[in-house]
Order: sequence, then structure tokens, then C-alpha cells
Amino acid sequence: MGVFWTSIQSVLSIVIMMAVGYFCRAKGWFGDKFSKGLSQVIMKIALPCAIFMSMLQRFHLNQLRSLSKGLVYTILAILIGYVISWIAVRVFKIPRGRRGLMMTGINGANTVFIGLPLNVALFGNVSIPYLLVYYIVNTIIIWTLGVWVIAADDPTTDQGKAHIDWKHFLPAPIWGFIIALPFLLWMPNAATQLPPFITRTLTDIGGLVTPLSLMYIGIMLRDFGISNIRFTKSLNLSLIGRFIVSPLIMFAIITVGLHAGITLTPIFHKTLIIQAATPSLAVLPILADQYHGDVEFATDLVVATSVLFVIVVPVIMLMMSYL
Repeated sequence: MGVFWTSIQSVLSIVIMMAVGYFCRAKGWFGDKFSKGLSQVIMKIALPCAIFMSMLQRFHLNQLRSLSKGLVYTILAILIGYVISWIAVRVFKIPRGRRGLMMTGINGANTVFIGLPLNVALFGNVSIPYLLVYYIVNTIIIWTLGVWVIAADDPTTDQGKAHIDWKHFLPAPIWGFIIALPFLLWMPNAATQLPPFITRTLTDIGGLVTPLSLMYIGIMLRDFGISNIRFTKSLNLSLIGRFIVSPLIMFAIITVGLHAGITLTPIFHKTLIIQAATPSLAVLPILADQYHGDVEFATDLVVATSVLFVIVVPVIMLMMSYL
């Protein structure tokens, strides 16, 4: 009960910060340009700074081996999820224009705007290097397999052809990790050796990620319209896949690994499971529009998972107490 109540309190803190963004958007204080600029500040400035400082302060080269194990777990979990969702869309006869979106919505996580602040709220900044593992794999698979699956499901063509935008493989947050690597190699104590004004500035800017990200989610929820969600068969199956099947796959893989003698830190285990149950990626409606898919369904999936995750997280936290 203690774990459940702790996770409830963490989620309530998250909901309150989201509500600030929702309320300010509803009052007209946050305009379209502000919300667009906010996402740029988070992705291209605050998040790289947060990852850079987290790597210097909490990461050591001897952890690379354990991180590589997490990479394997994440790749296996997402690929198995795609296989299961591919079977599901055919068994339940999901129409074209939704199948690819459903498969990618189930297996593609909103790791930055929801996954990161959620993880930090639950486990602290020490979990950021572990979250980065999931983020890298998630990003690469979304912009390769995910895009291909959606494009191949384009209802206006006989066979969809995906256009891979290579810049998505090295988004700004990953540069925070890349730039930190030389410091870890040649200046292991960089967090204390760098001039204090640099570390203080980067730490303070990185500290903006969680509150700004959560307020941004609130803005998006206001724009999408919570009351407009339609709980169709496709949406209900997607919710089951995202919130039940996906974390259970990760849970099963970690459990098998433990029995095989492959150990990770407890926070690493919990981070991977939580990220496997975060809401669907926010760009799903954009991809739906680009490949002539069902934009309304994609929007409903993003909004529904973003709203319902506050109920799902405490349940998953309770489940993880038995890991």
C-alpha cells in the first residue's frame, strides 16, 4: 500500500502541473506561438542540458555494460510488441488507415514530454541515463519501422513507400548524451572540475524540463479536446495494447533475464517498465496526416493515453513492487 500511495502522490503532482498548462491555455494566456516555442525550448535546449548534466553527475563508464543490456531488453520488447499488434489488427479486422497507426501507437512512447517528467517524478534524476536507453531505441524504431508500417498502410496507395528523414536519428536530446561522452572518457570528474557557473547554468536550465513538459502536455490536452474522444473498438484495443500488453512484455523479458542471471539496477528495471506504458507518441496525428491515415483516430489515441496514464501508473508501480 505504501508503494501505491507514493505513486499516487507522484502522479497527483504531475497532474497539477499539467492542469496549470491546461488552465492557462483555456484562459488564453498561452497562445499558439507560445506552445510551439515551448516545445522547441524543451527539446533543443532544456532537455540536452538535463541529459548532459545527468550523465556527468550520475553516470560512470563502468555502467556502459549494464546500459547495453537495457538496449537489448528494449529492442526485444518493442519488436515483440509489433508482432503481437500486427496479429491483433488482422484478427480484429482493423481497417486500412488505422492499422499502421494502431501498431505504432501501441509500441511508440511519448518518452520526452511525458516519459521523462514521469520518470523523474517517480525515481529522481538518477534515472535519466536509464531512460535515455529507452529513448534512443524508441526514437530509432519509430522513425524506421514505425514510419514504414504507417506508410505501408496508406489507404490511397497499393503499397506505401516510407520516406525516412535521417535527421530524426540524431535529435537534440541525444546530442546531450553524445557531447557528455568525451567528458566521461577524459574528465571523469567533470561535474566538479568544470567552472561552477557552467554547471549551475546547465543544471538550472535542465531543471526546466519537467515543469515545462508537463505544462506543454496540459496545453496539448486543451487543444485536442478531452470530451471529443470516441472509444471505438480500434481505440479500446490500442489502449489495452499500450497500457497492459506493452508493459507486460517488458516485465516478462526482465523476469526471464533475472532468472537467467542477467541483472540490472532496480531503477533501471522500473524505468523500462514505466516507459513501456507511457502514452503514445505525440507526433502520431502528424504521421497520420502525412500518410493519409485516420487523423481523428490518431488524435483520440494520443489524448486518451495521455489522460488515462495517470490511472495506469500507480497500478504498474504496485505491480513492480513484486519484481
